[in-house]
Amino acid sequence: DSCSDYGSRDKPGTALGRTVPDGNVLFPDIFHTDHLLFYERFKAYQDYILADCKASEVKEFTAEYLEKVLEPSGWQAVWRTNVFEVLVEVVDVEYSALKAVVQLSEPFLCESRVSTFTLECMQELLELKERQIPLQELWVVYDESGEFDQTALAVEHVRFFYQCIWRTWDEEEEDDFDYFVRCVEPRLRLHYDILEHRVPSGLVADYQNLLSQCEELYRKFLNVRNSISSSDSDSEVGNVSMVEGLKLYEKVEHLKQKLKLIENPLLRYVFGYQKYSGLQAKGLRPTGTKITHVVSSTMMASLLQSLIRDKLCPESCGEELEIQFHNDPLAAVNACYEGDTVIICPGHYVVDGVFCIADSVELEGYGLPDDIVIEKRGKGDNFVDCTGANIRISSLKLVQHDAVEGILNVHHGKTVLENCVLQCETMGITVRTSAELVMKNSDLYGAKGAGVEIYPGSTCTLLDNGIHHCKEGILIKNFLDGHYDIPKITMVNNMIHNNEGYGVVLVRPTMPSDVKDASAEITKGIFVFLEETPKTSRSSIPRQEELHECITDELDLYERAEISKQDEGNYEIANELGATSAKKSQMHKKRLSELGITDADDNLMSQEMFVSIVGNQFKWNGKGSFGTFLF
Repeated sequence: DSCSDYGSRDKPGTALGRTVPDGNVLFPDIFHTDHLLFYERFKAYQDYILADCKASEVKEFTAEYLEKVLEPSGWQAVWRTNVFEVLVEVVDVEYSALKAVVQLSEPFLCESRVSTFTLECMQELLELKERQIPLQELWVVYDESGEFDQTALAVEHVRFFYQCIWRTWDEEEEDDFDYFVRCVEPRLRLHYDILEHRVPSGLVADYQNLLSQCEELYRKFLNVRNSISSSDSDSEVGNVSMVEGLKLYEKVEHLKQKLKLIENPLLRYVFGYQKYSGLQAKGLRPTGTKITHVVSSTMMASLLQSLIRDKLCPESCGEELEIQFHNDPLAAVNACYEGDTVIICPGHYVVDGVFCIADSVELEGYGLPDDIVIEKRGKGDNFVDCTGANIRISSLKLVQHDAVEGILNVHHGKTVLENCVLQCETMGITVRTSAELVMKNSDLYGAKGAGVEIYPGSTCTLLDNGIHHCKEGILIKNFLDGHYDIPKITMVNNMIHNNEGYGVVLVRPTMPSDVKDASAEITKGIFVFLEETPKTSRSSIPRQEELHECITDELDLYERAEISKQDEGNYEIANELGATSAKKSQMHKKRLSELGITDADDNLMSQEMFVSIVGNQFKWNGKGSFGTFLF
């Protein structure tokens, strides 16, 4: 590659490009180095700069690298700050301090946002700084000879590292892993994933917000710690500062943990950012009418007759219908109010936008799912976002391309998905906290992540579905924070097969100790419904008001099914969820006890997870039926 970090010095001329600086002052061109590829930065930090150093050794290793490649003098650079830019000449380098000793170039070239930066003012500023400028504030002036290529790249690596990789708290986090593996690689990968639009914009915003919060709290923590060290620790003021410091420390550690989850490509979506949804429900029309929207690219007489016979006649609907016609399903959904229905006729529809469904509406395909295809084109975070109280989607095939987020996100309310086909690109269906999904008789495949992601505090019912050829079949995100409720999960007669990893994965943090006897604890905080014997009766099973009548009626049929060879996998999943739930119940009671609450209401504390796992088949999954991922 022409932009290799370590090109041959034998080749005449520079291997780097040039950039013309912006602004009114005619600065000389500078080396164009901020476009380096991921592998170029990765190789430089791993092989030449940091190697296997610890965080406390980063500055030392960097200085040793600079001594080998950085020209000690004889090169010019543009010194940039938030206030001014000025052309300087480097006369020496303080490697251990990562600084260059500079003098103003002649003629004097300076551009500033204020007019006070004259030659005399700049000379005075340099004297105050002892003429030493941090290397990351310098942009090396272009030289076509190639003599300063390595200097320009070295300065770029230092600048990028301290702007994008290094955190002020890194030096205090020593462990058995080298710094590159623990911090540099995951942060570098995240940086390029963001540049290449592989991370949802909501998650990027959350990460930047968390980083800012953590930096601010860490500065406060350092100030408190310094005040404690400089004062009498036995004094009342010292004791107050100690308590304040401990609180700040806990907050910082909590934020650092969240940052690490996003930085780690394996755990990035485990964090489960709470994406703000600005979708506002329209409610009922001012006139109170409900409209049926018919979508068809072309409307033939025979199709219209069939629609009138099957869907639109007053006899079948019980009332006179108001109908609107569209040739675009996205336009039809955007025109909906509370209680509207969208009937989509056979055809292949290509949309470039997001289906934002904030009202209780019904999307219904008129025909077989494979005949009614809605294909998403163009880069974007989402395909279908659901926040309505009661949404129903049926008999459609959704095809996703160039996506960042999953094919369908249920943020709030309840969404029923029936007789649909979902061809995914990244993640599959996501059921957010406090949301509910009922998925029946549907087929989902192709997700590079999990087919279905179930968040804490959500309700998910999966009946008679196929989930296959995904990274993982179903991912249950549990216990990410203490205040989240346990998800309520029902899985009946699903075929989960040919997934790269596990059929079902439970992701949870490592707990202080495992429950030694899970079976003894399960009945305390969890009702596990298993078809262990044909004699099981409904009267012996605890009823939950959260399960709706339609689901209960279907479960009545499944309870009478014969035992299959898959019961072992079903039992393993339910047993692990039960044991984990029981452990959380114990931890919750312990926290209440520490707060002095000893007579708590068990109904409030139990955080019950009703798990119905019956008749599911797990076949040809790369790692097996069920796995637990601890972090």
